[in-house]
Amino acid sequence: MLEVRALQTSYGRSQVLFGVDFCVPNEKVVTLLGRNGMGKTTTVRSVMGIVPPRSGTISFQGRSLEGLASYRIAQAGLGLVPEGRQVFPNLTVRENLVATAANRRSDPNPWTLERVFALFPQLRERQRHYGNQLSGGEQQMLAIGRALMTNPRLLILDEATEGLAPLVRIEIYRSIERLKGEGLAILLIDKDVAALARVADRHYVLEKGRVVWSGSSAELGANPEVQHRYLGV
Repeated sequence: MLEVRALQTSYGRSQVLFGVDFCVPNEKVVTLLGRNGMGKTTTVRSVMGIVPPRSGTISFQGRSLEGLASYRIAQAGLGLVPEGRQVFPNLTVRENLVATAANRRSDPNPWTLERVFALFPQLRERQRHYGNQLSGGEQQMLAIGRALMTNPRLLILDEATEGLAPLVRIEIYRSIERLKGEGLAILLIDKDVAALARVADRHYVLEKGRVVWSGSSAELGANPEVQHRYLGV
């Protein structure tokens, strides 16, 4: 579904990515792993056109995304849940969700308010509250719901559970497992390696802007050296 090859990205004269390669197959969950500052968020921003890559190729369902504006990439079917959530603070929960609603590919079972509220019942209860009145966990649920309302083919979550309470993290991962079960392709970034291993089909480990290892959850679990060398604090 998403294929990234030889991706190089810089911020001014500072190069961050040095030929990143990975792919997200249809209906699969793929992770980008690595310590802070290794290039995971820059990779996501490059895919979404927020930071134009210096070179490399990005294709989505066979269509090249290089050079497209971010909104065009979103319209192509990529839904982003950004790091820090970034919900609209002066809009209600309902307004945040309705603001992004679109069904450009005429899905017969599109994401609606009711489907989002069924996935996250707390949002139904808080639907008239403003974005800045929500807890961090509720804001993350809202950010996921907002992305789903665009009816994406691929959902990208950057730091899916960063700063959230343990019980909320469990709920977020339950929702990810449910979305996977419904056949949604997901690109996932998070620090909870154990939770990622339970839900993901394949992992890519980044170190200083390069993919240094990739494999399945079983292979990751059987390779403690990779976890210690590239993921340990």
